[in-house]
Amino acid sequence: MSLIKQLWLIIVGLVLLSFGASLFIGVTTSRAYIEQEVRIKNADNANALALTMTQMPKDAVTIELLIAAQFDTGYYRHIELRAPDGEVIESRHADATVGDVPGWFVKLIDFEVPPGQAVVQDGWQQFGTLSVESQHSYAYRSLWRSTWKLASWFALVGLVSLLLGGLLVRSIRRPLLSVVEQAKDIGMRRFTTTKVPRTKELGEVVEAMNQLGVRVGDMLNRESQQLDGLRRRLQHDDVTGALNREAFLGQLQSHLESQDFRANGCLALVRVGRLSQINEALGHDGANALLRELVDALERLVQEHGSGLVGRLNGRDFALLLPGQQELESSHREILHRLKALTEMHETLITLPGAICHYMPDDQRSRLLADLDGALSMAETHGYHELAVVDGHRPKSLFTSHAEWREALQNAIREGVQLAHYPVLDQQGKLMHVECPSRLRLQRHWQPAGVFIPWVSRLGLETRLDLAVVDAALRDIAERKQAIGINLSVASIRDVRFVLELRARLSANPHLAEQLWLELPGNLAIREIDSFRSLCRELRPFGCKLGLEHVGAEFSHIADLHDLGLAYLKIDGSLVAGITDAHHQQSILRGMATLCHSLGILAIAEGVQSPAEARTLFELGLDGITGPGVSFDLQTDD
Repeated sequence: MSLIKQLWLIIVGLVLLSFGASLFIGVTTSRAYIEQEVRIKNADNANALALTMTQMPKDAVTIELLIAAQFDTGYYRHIELRAPDGEVIESRHADATVGDVPGWFVKLIDFEVPPGQAVVQDGWQQFGTLSVESQHSYAYRSLWRSTWKLASWFALVGLVSLLLGGLLVRSIRRPLLSVVEQAKDIGMRRFTTTKVPRTKELGEVVEAMNQLGVRVGDMLNRESQQLDGLRRRLQHDDVTGALNREAFLGQLQSHLESQDFRANGCLALVRVGRLSQINEALGHDGANALLRELVDALERLVQEHGSGLVGRLNGRDFALLLPGQQELESSHREILHRLKALTEMHETLITLPGAICHYMPDDQRSRLLADLDGALSMAETHGYHELAVVDGHRPKSLFTSHAEWREALQNAIREGVQLAHYPVLDQQGKLMHVECPSRLRLQRHWQPAGVFIPWVSRLGLETRLDLAVVDAALRDIAERKQAIGINLSVASIRDVRFVLELRARLSANPHLAEQLWLELPGNLAIREIDSFRSLCRELRPFGCKLGLEHVGAEFSHIADLHDLGLAYLKIDGSLVAGITDAHHQQSILRGMATLCHSLGILAIAEGVQSPAEARTLFELGLDGITGPGVSFDLQTDD
């Protein structure tokens, strides 16, 4: 039996016991009082009547009339006059008519009041003995009414007591349920903290559990910061903090091979002119400070854009990647504005020529960089120190206007979403789930997400697309009987109506919800941590799994995510590329996998190219792999 039920039984038992005891004491006290009053009344009436009869003539008619007159007042049950030898001289008797009092109550009370007796004198001789017994019906009726009122008041007090008891139980149950939920979270390695209840015993338990959560959070923060420090030393330039050449090129390749919004965007190359003169004029430290200013300006642009990367390719060349940005003119204008502001700040000391182009799926990384470098070199040769545009990479748009794009996307979403299928395998080669990027039918062809996602975002159609993808995923799960992983947009998780619609769909298909894996890009989820936390809380009862993809630098924020109940993290391909021979990367991935496991989170590697990489990743402790080199027939053994 639960503690709450025991508390209710105790409260109800105490209320009933108090009610019964109080009613019993009240009734018995009233009964004793009434019996005493009736006894006194019998004695007084007997004495008064006997005195009257003593003073009057003792003929039979007078005695009969006097007793009859007294009896007819209606307050007597029995009046009898007996001679000294026991002979009945006169007697009057009435039936006990209780009236509207229940018979069981009369039997339960049953007044036991002796009749009042007095001696009637005839001169100096005893004429007889008078016995008077009052009618009890009035006493029963009076006691019944008082008992009924007493019971009503006790019932009202009992009801109020139960209501107060309910409030008391609720005040105990709420923190108790909170403690139970926190204990379950800890059992599932979600180290949450809750408000300390006022109940001393529960408060001590909650304080201890909260301290555990805080200590785990501090440990995670410390360990993740150490791993991030190692990652930064491996992937970032020591002077400027930008990505180094290898890391940036790896990220660029990952974007080109992706199946989401990252597959399209803008790529810019900026060159610091007169670097040798800058070193002579400002010194080594001053030149480094100027380079950091350049990187900071580009980083601010990335932050405004919402996603992107800044890298240092060599001593004086810096690259900027803006995924999902299809308006080349807008990006050109923003970058040029920041470069001009920096050159004007340093007057004629620095020149920042550059080149910008649009990249598309299946572009060759080397060709992109070569075209940008060629345009940049030509601009320098002709003394052109602004931002050149490489027109050869301008994508051919499927539609020419916003209205055409909107109509086409709305029709395509109504027609239905197609899901591509890419396996995610565990160490035994078993399927964990299938990654399913979306496809829309545009211009009579199924187009990958990289083509239409920027326009979906620009036109505010993210929630409609995501709901269509969820519907397609649930149908796919029902047909294929296998777990499906899909992406959600940040705009959708911010939309309350989308979350309600998603809950409705999962409620209608609870047996399918457990096979649904939902994921968001790591950097966007961190930026919208409150919305993501709310989504995790709303979807937790349905058993679907939530995770983050493309996790790299975002891993340093894992201390902020330990209470969300994440099921998995997909580690970015830039940390996986070349893992077989990269010992520093192996240390990073081993640490990331260990921290993930300490929180009950699966660690999955993205961008796996070969069985050798897969074997190394599993040896490092990762739970799953996905990427171009992963298929259902992948063998990780020699």
